[in-house]
Amino acid sequence: MADTKLAKGSSSAIQSGIAFQRCLNSLCGATFDIGQERTACDRCGDLLDIEYDWSRIEVPKRLSDFEQMWTRRYEPLRFSGVWRFHELLPFAPADKVVTVGEGQTLLQRADEVAKFVGMDAGKLFLQYEGMNPSGSFKDNGMCAAFSHARMTGAKRAACASTGNTSASLAMYSSVTRLMKAVIFIGSGKISYGKLSQALEYGALTVQIAGDFDDAMLRVREVSKDLGIYLVNSINPFRLEGQKTVMFRVLEALRWEVPDWIVVPGGNLGNSSAFGKAFRELKQLGLIDRVPRLAVINAAGADTLYQLYERRNLRWNDGAPDMSITCHYYDDLDARKAKADTIASAIEINRPVNLKKCLRALDFCDGVVRKVTDQEILDAKAQVGAGGIGCEPASAASVAGAKMLRDEGIIAPSERVVCILTGHQLKDPTATVAYHTTDQDKFNEVLGSRGVSRASFANRAIAVPNELDAIIRAIQLYG
Repeated sequence: MADTKLAKGSSSAIQSGIAFQRCLNSLCGATFDIGQERTACDRCGDLLDIEYDWSRIEVPKRLSDFEQMWTRRYEPLRFSGVWRFHELLPFAPADKVVTVGEGQTLLQRADEVAKFVGMDAGKLFLQYEGMNPSGSFKDNGMCAAFSHARMTGAKRAACASTGNTSASLAMYSSVTRLMKAVIFIGSGKISYGKLSQALEYGALTVQIAGDFDDAMLRVREVSKDLGIYLVNSINPFRLEGQKTVMFRVLEALRWEVPDWIVVPGGNLGNSSAFGKAFRELKQLGLIDRVPRLAVINAAGADTLYQLYERRNLRWNDGAPDMSITCHYYDDLDARKAKADTIASAIEINRPVNLKKCLRALDFCDGVVRKVTDQEILDAKAQVGAGGIGCEPASAASVAGAKMLRDEGIIAPSERVVCILTGHQLKDPTATVAYHTTDQDKFNEVLGSRGVSRASFANRAIAVPNELDAIIRAIQLYG
């Protein structure tokens, strides 16, 4: 290998081994170049990481040095909230990077939500990823996966999805015209807000009889047989883009590390990516401590909680006892158990990034909790009342922070960042049902999920079409 460091925008990363893929299995550790798509190790079948030879990459000496990138926002590479941190995910040369301006997101101090959670004023922050172009955090990872797909010359890209991944994939396919999007969804397992995006953006949408886990199994088989580039978060390049959510959090906090990151747990891509982000920043000497990580499952899709908190599955220096997982999955099959939650974005029983999440929990001294749909929707209503709004899955983070605060695990004076993964309009049906005056509609949408009340409902007021009656209602309720 050449001794020279990677120059900005250089394509030598592909050739020189500056970036490479490594097997997650500590007993294997096989490495592969990044010139081809792989979603698993060729030798043992385990997950893959993207790793870097940091000694040969020009990385800023301080995180605050990235602030100068804001002065170059006229460059597409630096306008993106993902590629603004290109030096920390340098697998793609600048001329192969795909961007539509993703990552222009907001970290909001949320004092009203802090009261609900039980935090001191100024201590709770909401990282709102719903501001991404397709309305969810998925764009952070999709632009990275698309960049790698472009490097490999892929012509089609596919995913299984509960909605947000499909919307993001369809959007990038439509905007860039680089690849045709093929989307697998389970029957009845996607909100119309998300499905409408995939259809509107022109993706080929395949609906199969089954849930997300079934769709994930089939899309992996089809992608392998037909040579289609797979963009689910089992793709390690997706997680490289998702690391940048944490970079933007640090940027908004003036590069100070918070005490807690609280994130919904679905396929566990975000939690895995966040752990990798902090591990690399610590390795590079850019931070001197790491936050604690809390991953929050929905009670109707609580695999990580069951394995981590109930069955004591741990990272174990890269050799977790996966027989625990196999026994749990066998039990799910025997009971024919399917994930079931109003938080459709995290309605997943077999998270593909389980092992990477275990590593993140180990490195960040993490905890796992599960929250009910009732707790999710109540937290969602509080986030909405604070002026941002979010999809149900996002509110799992706030509900989880409240639970950890009630348990005394989180102190009221600690600085906590809750990740809001998707836009409020991703699932308007759940929102309207929660606030409705129509009890039949409430029961139809939410009652079957164990939701019995709307503790923070903002219901419409029915009045006659008469001026005096309207004025009296406004004076009474306004």
